[in-house]
Amino acid sequence: MIEVRELSKSFGQFKALDKVNINVNKSSVYGLLGPNGAGKTTLIKHLAGVYRQDTGTITIDGQPVYENPAVKSFLVYIPDDLYFFSQYSIEETARFYASLYPTWDWERYRLLQPVFSIEPQRRITRLSKGMQKQVAFWLGICATPRVMILDEPVDGLDPVMRKKVWNLVLQDVAEHETTVLVSSHNLRELEDICDHVGILHNGTILVEKDLDDLKTDVHKLQVAFAGEVPPDLLQTGTVLHREQNGSIVLLIVKGDKDRLLSEVQRANPVILDVLPLTLEEIFIYELGGIGYDIQSVLI
Repeated sequence: MIEVRELSKSFGQFKALDKVNINVNKSSVYGLLGPNGAGKTTLIKHLAGVYRQDTGTITIDGQPVYENPAVKSFLVYIPDDLYFFSQYSIEETARFYASLYPTWDWERYRLLQPVFSIEPQRRITRLSKGMQKQVAFWLGICATPRVMILDEPVDGLDPVMRKKVWNLVLQDVAEHETTVLVSSHNLRELEDICDHVGILHNGTILVEKDLDDLKTDVHKLQVAFAGEVPPDLLQTGTVLHREQNGSIVLLIVKGDKDRLLSEVQRANPVILDVLPLTLEEIFIYELGGIGYDIQSVLI
């Protein structure tokens, strides 16, 4: 559905994106992760057709995005910093959306008004940031898009409204086969909604995998010994993090799970536990594995 090939973009001497490749399948939710300054918003603005790439290609449903009204007629982009016409009410903006999107659904617009509980005659720019985000989703969902591009989309929403918004988006993924790409620093939230994740670092894709596959490739082991910890413990795999407290060792390791466990068991530990890893921990230790400055992380 969304394909990015060898995408590069520079601003003067600064290279924001360097030969980025991503794939987003139809009717899926793709989580774009990365530290501040990694290039996430720059990539998203290319996907939305705001920026033109220096080199590489960006296609949605097989069509180039930049200056392509046909693609933008089925794509909704909700940025972190919203923009609305200063004098427009919600109702007036809805009529504007209806003129742009051939799939605009007035019936759904009326049905969702009680969900967001905002008077349609209110001027949008006089609303709080959180209420403006609600309006952006209200209007975006009613456009019935085939693709939604979301950049920190629920920032400023209260927990109840966040849940409502995600339920509406996931309902569209299931019922209308909507394709969603979302960037957020709330990794706990993304873990609940994403099928696939990509980690962007310094303008390049570090990891791109199905979320379940990503979790099966990185393991969190807690090992305890009766005496000294063997100095050569675990030569198999890639150790992303090691933390020792007396005779107890905590390891975050990338590699084949069975081979790792077999090697640790040969050291005759008293206890060997495999603990569940969160998406946040995977993100932290993937970056730590390439030298990102992580001095201390509480597990």
